[in-house]
Amino acid sequence: MDVMTDVLIIGSGVAALQTARLLEGHFQIQIVTKCSIKMSSSYRAQGGIAAVTGQEDHPKFHIADTLTAGENHHERRNVEVLIESGTEIMRDLLNEGFPIDRQVDGSPALGLEGAHSHHRILHAGGDRTGQVMIDYLLNQLTPNIVVNCYEMAYELLLNLDGDCVGVLTKGAEGTKRYLAHHVILATGGAGAIYSCTSNFATNTGDGIALAYRAGAAISDMEFMQFHPSLLWSGGQAKGLVSEAVRGAGGKFVDAQRHPIMEGIHEQLDLAPRHVTAHALFNKRAAGQVTFIDISNIERFEEKFPTIAQLCYDNQVNLQDGLIPVAPGSHFLMGGVVADDKGRTSIPNLYAIGEVACTGVHGANRLASNSLLEGITFGQRTAQYIIQTGCKQNNFLIDDKHRQQTMPSLFTKDQLRQMMMHTLGIVRNPIDMEQFVQQLPSMQTLLHVDLDGLNQQELELYMMHIVATLMAHAAITRKETRGAHIRIDRPHNDHQWGNRWIIFQQGQMKVRNSLYEYHQTRGNAKTIF
Repeated sequence: MDVMTDVLIIGSGVAALQTARLLEGHFQIQIVTKCSIKMSSSYRAQGGIAAVTGQEDHPKFHIADTLTAGENHHERRNVEVLIESGTEIMRDLLNEGFPIDRQVDGSPALGLEGAHSHHRILHAGGDRTGQVMIDYLLNQLTPNIVVNCYEMAYELLLNLDGDCVGVLTKGAEGTKRYLAHHVILATGGAGAIYSCTSNFATNTGDGIALAYRAGAAISDMEFMQFHPSLLWSGGQAKGLVSEAVRGAGGKFVDAQRHPIMEGIHEQLDLAPRHVTAHALFNKRAAGQVTFIDISNIERFEEKFPTIAQLCYDNQVNLQDGLIPVAPGSHFLMGGVVADDKGRTSIPNLYAIGEVACTGVHGANRLASNSLLEGITFGQRTAQYIIQTGCKQNNFLIDDKHRQQTMPSLFTKDQLRQMMMHTLGIVRNPIDMEQFVQQLPSMQTLLHVDLDGLNQQELELYMMHIVATLMAHAAITRKETRGAHIRIDRPHNDHQWGNRWIIFQQGQMKVRNSLYEYHQTRGNAKTIF
């Protein structure tokens, strides 16, 4: 079955919906999403949106905090775009009526989160900011936008000129072929390839795998952020306990209520996430249990209704004032290399949100910059597509004749356990080398014939692509930086400063910039 449209958006989080709402007055839009339209990391985001709205705050402070948290592994210009443009976009949204939590006098109730120097976190619905944002964006969409749920995109389509012109999906109606002038990846991250995660089980890095198979540049795959506070109950992670809880006065403690972060970092419980996650990892590795002490937070259930309900559902008694927590995979800083307009190394293919790597998050994302990223780059991509228009006239598909049969793969549970052990918070080079030897090669995975595979088989295959890219990148970066912590090299190495590990066409290389810059007609052009 063929579907022709102007713009195809794969994914349904905040980046996807922000782009769709701005494009729909100009083009025909089709959205394809793997699950329901509300089953995204954006929808369950508790923390908030980082944006400069207070009089004492300034974008330069927000930029500095972002660079510090990410240990200066950034594309600086894109960080400035994120913070400066994002601030303007959020002010416009507030003027439109986006319903944030406010003080009695009507001013925004600004929260504080880890590694932020100022109170600047905008919240909605207490700890339901993502849900409120998604509902707000969905309410602005008209029936002209066609949403196709429970369809898994598994192959990007390129024309004979190498432009992206569509995608193949698999769902209840079988295989469908979408053709479009513009294809936007907004598929989210890959936290669910770990056994302990804040992500939905469906967040398996599909968009990254799609782009890799199509030949797009991929970067920063070694940098998976581990959130220090996932609710831990019955030997499993049950969901996220937002950093906003610590911003409101919660503290990491052991079973005797001794503070964990004292003497580790000057910002204590609001230190950057790799610092707090590492501290809790070390405690748990020593056989201790870890908690957030909420006894000093007044009206906890009123301020954090989602977290309170999560605790009740998992038999955690809030009257004790302790929430059991453990670190787990949360946000992938790496992904498909894209510029500030979402453009990737493949013409007419865009990447926005967590699936993209624009260099704004560095080696460790600053808390609550993720929703800001989706809103900001979603708008900039929409503006670029509106200016560009629909000019594609070549829909002759390049048949790559992939012949490689599926190699031997781990089961999902095996892979997730291996990822947690080998590419978790703390990494041992011997373990990583052994893991790589057990994984299929990058070239083998690139050329697998996907015809005849069902959704479960496709998802497992894509998980292995992402795991393989992450493992090779983690071995190659021989230093500790941000979320990337190696036991054999526990410190930053200046030789790895501003070095980017890029995968493309089955090859890996290390270069001195996220992008390749060449002089063309006297002007600096970004050419991937």
